[in-house]
Amino acid sequence: GSASLRRGALLKRLRPDVQIGLLRGNVETRLRRIAEGDFDAPLLALAGLKRLGLEDRAAAILSTDEFPPAVGQGAIGITARKNDAATRALLQPIGDVPTGQALTAERAFLRVLDGSCRTPIAGHAVLTGDGLHLRGLIARPDGSEVIFTERRGPLADAEALGRDAGEELKRKGGPDFFAT
Repeated sequence: GSASLRRGALLKRLRPDVQIGLLRGNVETRLRRIAEGDFDAPLLALAGLKRLGLEDRAAAILSTDEFPPAVGQGAIGITARKNDAATRALLQPIGDVPTGQALTAERAFLRVLDGSCRTPIAGHAVLTGDGLHLRGLIARPDGSEVIFTERRGPLADAEALGRDAGEELKRKGGPDFFAT
């Protein structure tokens, strides 16, 4: 069970024999539905289990190589008005510049692909010394095709790296890639 098209498509890519049903609700609700026999297993984010102190409930941890995260997953964002200098000044000390650069690349990648919760897209940027490594993919909803890309470059080029990676996948996938 999963509510994530991305996770479902990636699982179907590896295990086309598995049936995936829609599993919604908070983590406790999802785990209860497993215990009640509605599903054999949930696909859940490990970060959510850790946050709730339920990490021991994970039967297997899927690698980010096989199951890269959704764009922005794991980043915490706080929104402030551009003209609200006082609030922006209060937030500045807690801002993490490297995370911001990685997120800039991921968001540029997603923006080019016009992604949403209804499109199986993954994008994961990590810092490498003074550079950035972005891995991304698009998947058909049924998992029958997955197209990967990756980019490496300086942190200052984060947005351009993301855009370029997104353009590549958009070109390779074509206009109807996400249609089922």
